[in-house]
Amino acid sequence: MQSPRTLAAVAGLLAGGFVSGADAAPAPKAPPNVLLIISDDQAWTDYGFMGHSHIRTPHLDRLASESLLFPRGYVPTSLCCPSLASIITGLYPQQTRVTGNEPPLPKGMNRGPAGSDPDYRSEVARMTHFLDGFPTLPTELARRGYVSFQSGKWWMGHPSRGGFTDGMTHGDPERGGRHGDEGLKIGREGLQPIFNFIEGAGGKPFFVWYAPFLPHQPHTPPERLLEKYRGVTPSLHVAKYWAMCEWFDETCGELLQYLEAQGLAENTLVLYVADNGWIQHPDAARYREDSKRSQYDAGLRTPILVRWPGHITPRTVDVPVSSIDLAPTILTACDLKPTPAMSGVNLLDEAAVRARKAIFGACFLHNAVDLDVPQRNLTYRWCIEDRWKLIRPDPVNVTTANKRGLAPDSVELYDLIADPHEERNLAGNERGRVEAMTGLLNRWWPGR
Repeated sequence: MQSPRTLAAVAGLLAGGFVSGADAAPAPKAPPNVLLIISDDQAWTDYGFMGHSHIRTPHLDRLASESLLFPRGYVPTSLCCPSLASIITGLYPQQTRVTGNEPPLPKGMNRGPAGSDPDYRSEVARMTHFLDGFPTLPTELARRGYVSFQSGKWWMGHPSRGGFTDGMTHGDPERGGRHGDEGLKIGREGLQPIFNFIEGAGGKPFFVWYAPFLPHQPHTPPERLLEKYRGVTPSLHVAKYWAMCEWFDETCGELLQYLEAQGLAENTLVLYVADNGWIQHPDAARYREDSKRSQYDAGLRTPILVRWPGHITPRTVDVPVSSIDLAPTILTACDLKPTPAMSGVNLLDEAAVRARKAIFGACFLHNAVDLDVPQRNLTYRWCIEDRWKLIRPDPVNVTTANKRGLAPDSVELYDLIADPHEERNLAGNERGRVEAMTGLLNRWWPGR
């Protein structure tokens, strides 16, 4: 079993640089800048600080050692578009109706030809308006004078649709706009657009959305990085993916070092999460089907990091948390109140984090069946209570054996501490627990 390395020794060394509420009150500070780093298609195991035997992530390892680390973080759904929408709104996919990456495909068409179908393109355009009217991190932070910058993955058309004051994506389907377009150059082709934005902020507090197309396919790492991994795995596909993880880490290091060089690190709240997981198929340039898009931790779990020098003492909190919690955490740190519809907790309030009974999520079809009725797009609902994870399939959309070969109507229950890779389904032996957790799940969202 891979497990997070203890950070106690490192945290102890760093403790002198952090203060607590009991210390003398410092002079009033400007609101913190916010940097949100979002990895794209990376498994929860695939970091040095999470115990991977080969992948090197020295910059994220350092960030973890300086952060409030939640090794048992989760995204509510294992597909990028709805996952990113939940991060920026603090809402679940069924609240925003952003449940899949794209609308229903026209009959008899795949995505390539559908891209020129006028009705399909009209539905894609309609999806980009689904966040209209929902408060987002950029719109809420603007109330405190923040400027904001979008880079990397972004599915909802022009960045202004999410409230960003600036960004890289144009979102125009006539020019190939789909899930980030020009924004996908960030990281792979350097970070200068972010540096330009920060330098042009004019002293205003800023929010940066750094969601690069890394380590996402295409897996085209620099040869100098690929060479490191060729000899430690027989699979070239795996070696390329591992090298992509290190390439992504290098870009994070460059960004964090820039903040330090500009004297901005001390008053910048840095948060880290992955949008969904990934297990590289060893024999093909694709993911293993029990990872991305699946109901399993290989698709849903991610470490979550929060660093704010002078305000957060580095430590590990080993309880389940959710990316739904990021928006309330950021808003509270910036002296704003989370909106009433946000059900996440402030990750800086450890008592609230530990008091929460369970976290929840749901998986959906890649292409929706019905854009306006989330239940019709559902595949699985899941709930985690302490060490236990319950998975319940949708009776309509799950009609064949699942990714582990279980019957389509199989309820799944796993002990995530004893069985972190979900190999032993205990639902048949724990009927009382299944019933109790099903009650929690139904009170959260009954599905159908």
